[in-house]
Amino acid sequence: MFTGLIIEQGTVKEIRRSQQMIQLTFQASNSVLRDYKIGDSMAVNGVCLTAIETSSTFFRAEIMPETFKRTTISTLKVGDRVNLERAVSMMQRFEGHFVAGHIDTVTRLIKKIENQNALVLTFAYPTKYAGEIIPQGSIAINGVSLTVTDTTIASFSVSLIPHSKSLTNLGNLGVGHLVNIETDIIGKYVKAQRNKFEMYKEKDLL
Repeated sequence: MFTGLIIEQGTVKEIRRSQQMIQLTFQASNSVLRDYKIGDSMAVNGVCLTAIETSSTFFRAEIMPETFKRTTISTLKVGDRVNLERAVSMMQRFEGHFVAGHIDTVTRLIKKIENQNALVLTFAYPTKYAGEIIPQGSIAINGVSLTVTDTTIASFSVSLIPHSKSLTNLGNLGVGHLVNIETDIIGKYVKAQRNKFEMYKEKDLL
């Protein structure tokens, strides 16, 4: 489990491909990796990965073909900057929102504008996620916990403060860039219960 609060940006150090197996090596600071062990989780651009090798300056993760296909992991290149977050510790304060590290969809940035000290980003999204993305609701974009500021039938917007722009890779996105999206886990359950209620109602089971 994660919170969507990025601790730092890491760098893609190496990509190994062998048939359907992909291994990625990420460089990070010693402060992030000091007690990071094999088997521990790390959210990389919002994707929950498990370490198979660690050191004081890098960690390596093995990517399943399904994860490779469903996320922007497939677009990464050596030298790319990625958002990193360690899994939540029971001893830390919980901020941000509940983030599972399980990506729902990949979408593109369609508009980017400056509004005084804020950077407003607008993304397209498939209509199947309507009801999971609402104004003032939570969303994770490349693993970053953000509040939805506006929605339309096919897009939503978020606003970045200067701190979020500098600490994450969202500030450097260009129009057309792909991002990982995880909708609010609570919204998913509410939507599922509503759909179940409507299904039972149609069958006169209520």
